[in-house]
Amino acid sequence: MKTAPLVIAFIIVCCSATSYSQANYLKQVRAFRADYIMRHEVVKGKDKSLFRFFPLDSTYRVSASFEKITDTIGFSMKTSAGTTQDYFKYGKVSFALRDTVLELFIYQSKKLRYTTYKDYLFIPFTDNTTGDLTYAAGRYIDLLITDIKNNRLTVDFNKAYNPYCAYAPGYHCPLPPRENFAPMAIKAGEKTFAGKNH
Repeated sequence: MKTAPLVIAFIIVCCSATSYSQANYLKQVRAFRADYIMRHEVVKGKDKSLFRFFPLDSTYRVSASFEKITDTIGFSMKTSAGTTQDYFKYGKVSFALRDTVLELFIYQSKKLRYTTYKDYLFIPFTDNTTGDLTYAAGRYIDLLITDIKNNRLTVDFNKAYNPYCAYAPGYHCPLPPRENFAPMAIKAGEKTFAGKNH
């Protein structure tokens, strides 16, 4: 059966658009990584070549449903230095990744809540790569309140990164609460640092 020229044209346009969108996304994440390495405040000079990342994989960029949590009390999150920092639970995201349904909590720093950085949120998490392919204390994903639209949020694990305590002692890095363990191997984002750390 022959395909009408109009249909063929439509298929070509659709495929081209998908390919263009994919290429744009990969370019954007590469730029994000390059900027992350360049601006890193702990790793300097030639050591910047020792950052390691998983290959880019757009399937680790997921659209999640967002559920707001009204937390007026907050809680103390443990840090890598044995201290605590105060956070609020801002919300929860639910999504499917590699046929696994996951839920992760989003947190807001109590210290930042009433400053110009009040829109800053983050997802600290651990998964089945933690302590093996990725940093033993877990990784972070940064977000902004303005990223949440119509109770939806894009969570991009290709942008997951290590806290500063992965590179040097003396930092008080929040440790992901147990509730933010993802029971699967999330092979996206930053791996363990190839250089010497504490």
